[in-house]
Amino acid sequence: MSRRIRIKEKLAENFVIDHLDVIDESESHRGHAGFQEGGESHFRVRLVSDDFEGQSRIARHRAVHLALGKELLGEIHALALELSMP
Repeated sequence: MSRRIRIKEKLAENFVIDHLDVIDESESHRGHAGFQEGGESHFRVRLVSDDFEGQSRIARHRAVHLALGKELLGEIHALALELSMP
């Protein structure tokens, strides 16, 4: 199963999702550190969820990292997060 799908599934298991985009930006990092042939090394996640209400930006990022888990995060070189409420 692709990392992109695994990211989507983990987030869906842990958040009530209003909107979710998981974008593989790996190709735009070709030649840079961490690039892996075949992609799936650099991701941008846009997640809109009521679960973020009352949370600071850091708390939201921590919640996403916890949901994804150390194993999956260890496979990804870069993860850009855009987290907000509806």
